[in-house]
Amino acid sequence: MVDGLIVLTQAGLLALLLLLAFRMSALVRAEPFNYTSPSGISVPCIVARSGFEKSSRRPVSDRAQLITQLHILAGLQERDCRVNGLELSAAPETVRDYAVAWLYGAGCALSAPSIRHSEALAGVVAQIVSRRTGTRQAQALQVMCTLTGSTILLACFRSGLDGSEFWRDNHYVPPASSLYEAITANAFI
Repeated sequence: MVDGLIVLTQAGLLALLLLLAFRMSALVRAEPFNYTSPSGISVPCIVARSGFEKSSRRPVSDRAQLITQLHILAGLQERDCRVNGLELSAAPETVRDYAVAWLYGAGCALSAPSIRHSEALAGVVAQIVSRRTGTRQAQALQVMCTLTGSTILLACFRSGLDGSEFWRDNHYVPPASSLYEAITANAFI
């Protein structure tokens, strides 16, 4: 009786282990762990710098911490937009481009100087924006490459810089530097 129970327990554990291996492989195939550049997308206009090194006390130098902070900040700003009647995922492409510029500014402000304007940061921002707004990663990367071609994109970028710097120190974004304000000040909605 006891031997049968041991064999049954071992078989159950083996089945669970196989299920775990299957789920992990499915997750890896569904979302690659490469945050430096989305697969198949090349961004020649962004100069790649070395990884996420420690360089100062204020900016984030840890990749996981930066991604976490950007997700939190993007979620807060997306919620703020939704509360004010702007659904980013249903907004026109131009408006979503403004959100890309804002979040890229936020990423630059939160990251260590060694990775600002790098391909790694652009890839992280593109993936977050893609999840939050539905903008294709290639489109988000293109917006980041052409920031200087539009005063509106630069204004949104600057607003993202200011808002995230304030958020880092005070845990909220002032309305004047919020994503919603940057969009409504620069677009007819």
